[in-house]
Amino acid sequence: MAKKFTASQQQLKPDPRFDSKLVSKFVNCLMWDGKKSVAQRVFYDAMDIIAKKIQDSEPLEVFEAAINNAKPMIEVRSKRVGGSSYQVPMQITSKRQQSLAFRWILQSARGKSGKPMCERLSAELMDAYNKTGGAMTTRENIHRMAEANKAFAHFAW
Repeated sequence: MAKKFTASQQQLKPDPRFDSKLVSKFVNCLMWDGKKSVAQRVFYDAMDIIAKKIQDSEPLEVFEAAINNAKPMIEVRSKRVGGSSYQVPMQITSKRQQSLAFRWILQSARGKSGKPMCERLSAELMDAYNKTGGAMTTRENIHRMAEANKAFAHFAW
């Protein structure tokens, strides 16, 4: 009898080209309607564009640096105390940092128009690598809100 696995028990396989689990996770977030081969083609085309534009470093290093630059350190969460709600700054787990960075980079790339997705994604990854662009703006806004509401940090649970 075949053994059944839940989603948490299945292991994520590294991608075929870079042999990286981080790339696999990103491709899975990029994927729409279960079309993984389309998502992989978009990602690999974006990596090729990055390799052409930035000769001094590997495209995988640029990708990893872009993700690390886009990761937020802190976020604000609503906490209801008495009759009012406060925006309380809190630390973020590493898993959530990664998922937010993925989400912001993809959201910013999808928000642009007029070019193929691979070009938009490569532009956004290079912007995040250079600490500019839409994902970095979102990160800075989150950090600015946390800084403005640090007076409510004692409400953290």
